[in-house]
Amino acid sequence: MLSLLFMAKKKRRPLEETVEKIHQGDADLREDLIDSYKPFIAKTVSSVCKRYIHESDDEFSIGLIAFNEAIQKYSSEKGSSLLSFAEVMIKRRVIDYIRQQSRSQYLSFDSFQDPNEEEQRRSTLEDNLSLDEFQKKKEQDLRREEILQFQTILSEFDLSFQDLLEQSPKHADARKNAMLVAKAMVENEELKNFLLEKRRMPIKQLEELVNVSRKTIERNRKYIIAIALILIGDYVFLKDYIKGVLET
Repeated sequence: MLSLLFMAKKKRRPLEETVEKIHQGDADLREDLIDSYKPFIAKTVSSVCKRYIHESDDEFSIGLIAFNEAIQKYSSEKGSSLLSFAEVMIKRRVIDYIRQQSRSQYLSFDSFQDPNEEEQRRSTLEDNLSLDEFQKKKEQDLRREEILQFQTILSEFDLSFQDLLEQSPKHADARKNAMLVAKAMVENEELKNFLLEKRRMPIKQLEELVNVSRKTIERNRKYIIAIALILIGDYVFLKDYIKGVLET
């Protein structure tokens, strides 16, 4: 399935049209959309909680809020469908809620003088350890989903992870410079649109914008495009990698 990232010149999907109308201020349409996707929300929340979710559950309310937030923040330029974007956001919010509830439960024991307090503390600590393992597992799942989404976007540019492994700059300084070039391209609306519409890098315009030689830009072309796509899209884990390099 082609990504919504490249649907600008094609007929828009009904769901995307709906989101655009909501962004224009149609509150009733927002409520209708949320209501129609309650089964999707419940299924997504249930996949995190590992149990059947009722609409009366607090976790379901968290999912509703996250879905509404996804509608508000969604942009077709982020390179994923609304539902893919919403699924990731719902899972993150529910995991955060579960962790907060676990911490609150543990802290509440400090308010009581119970003969079984030590046992309660020990049990809660064990629960927290289990939750940490659960959190790690869910983060691994989210990271895997993010990488699969990114792999799909790369294919639209005739790129692959193998290309990036083979042609990434070998030295840290070179990688950082390539990332700065990608950042400059994304922050320039005209160059960013050129990249997304033509599916190739505006090398001549970039050469005029950054203090990097044309030869260097061309040599690192695939890497620069990949970094630019990460910056444009909603890739939480991949952006953390970029942030870490740029801050060194």
